[in-house]
Amino acid sequence: MQAIHLAASLLLVLIVINPVQAADGWPQWRGPTRDGQSVGERWPSALSADHLQSSWRVELGPSYSGPIVTSDRVFVTETKDRKTEVVRALHRETGKELWRTEWPGALSVPFFAKANGDWIRSTPAFDGERLYVAGIRDLLVCLDAKSGAELWKVDFVKQFGTPLPAFGCVCSPLVDGKFLYMQAGASLAKIDKMTGKVIWQALKDGGGTYGSAFSSPVIATLHGTRQLIVQSRKKLAGVHLEDGQVLWSADIPAFRGMNILTPTVVGNRIFTSSYGGGSFLFAVEKNGATFSLKKMWKNKVQGYMSSPVVIGNHVYLHLKNQRFACIDLKTGKEDWITTPFGKYWSMVVRDNRILALDERGDLLLINATPKKFDLLDQRHISDSPTWAHLAVVGDEIFIRELNAQMVYRWEDKKLNAVLR
Repeated sequence: MQAIHLAASLLLVLIVINPVQAADGWPQWRGPTRDGQSVGERWPSALSADHLQSSWRVELGPSYSGPIVTSDRVFVTETKDRKTEVVRALHRETGKELWRTEWPGALSVPFFAKANGDWIRSTPAFDGERLYVAGIRDLLVCLDAKSGAELWKVDFVKQFGTPLPAFGCVCSPLVDGKFLYMQAGASLAKIDKMTGKVIWQALKDGGGTYGSAFSSPVIATLHGTRQLIVQSRKKLAGVHLEDGQVLWSADIPAFRGMNILTPTVVGNRIFTSSYGGGSFLFAVEKNGATFSLKKMWKNKVQGYMSSPVVIGNHVYLHLKNQRFACIDLKTGKEDWITTPFGKYWSMVVRDNRILALDERGDLLLINATPKKFDLLDQRHISDSPTWAHLAVVGDEIFIRELNAQMVYRWEDKKLNAVLR
């Protein structure tokens, strides 16, 4: 009887370590729900080689685009020889190249951003049949996901006469039904995803000194109205999906317009944070057909490039000063702030655990609790910069380092040896 109980316990642990996830892909910026949330069973509590095994690694040219994962493919981008942008489809199990497509595309970013490179930045989007890729020169390209054939292209600079963004196109496209939405051409644009026709443009700003927005939009239903939540270089706004009408907005102060974070929606509230501005929580209110914003609180701590995650009633945010903070959404007060890490984190959440990728190549596993910073494990996984966003699907972790795509899998070697 004791042996049966032991076998049952081991089997339960195995199921936890090797979860089967219903959603088998990572189709866009920050995952299926665009907020860093990942579904499935609880992750193991360690990142050692006994728990996390390398599956494959493919050398590539430099890129900051996060990988797009489907049931059988991984889509990646790169900039080749500082003059050509390349998209590749890799076999999910082996990393073998299935196809590649390329086009001319490169620019030289301002001198004070040179350390961050002259290569493609935006993360593509996948709708099940087509891949939408934003090139650094404010270009949006639609590809057939099976073959890599180009279906259409929008060159915002040529079509609308807007300036070339000094830092390149940064926004990651958002697909919704028959349309996609993109902050490009010094605006927010709604585009027919089948033809590339631009339906409308909103929040036009002329491009300013440095060009289009750094942030990426999300969609949320606030007070029964489904709308785009958008952060431009200067404003946080809600925009009507059908006609581009601005429903509400607020100025977000930021040094040199560095509004970079993806807005975080919590019910009818919006959290954001900016370099030079601080952290803010707004409540979206509605009176009849009219929307308005109410500032719930402001905190002096400043986010920068890393979009936060929400667990329960707390937001977990990597700050400009390289520290990591837990902020109570009700009060706006910090529960704790850590000592410094790197300059940037991409984060994925499952239950109350955060998997964070530091741009220095460190992977961190955190138990999220407002009581203290609880770092379960940390592993140096790359000597190359890792600015691209993590993708986590089931028991696989997709890590894009600057010049390669890597895949790891949760696996407990010691447990498997006992079961065998």
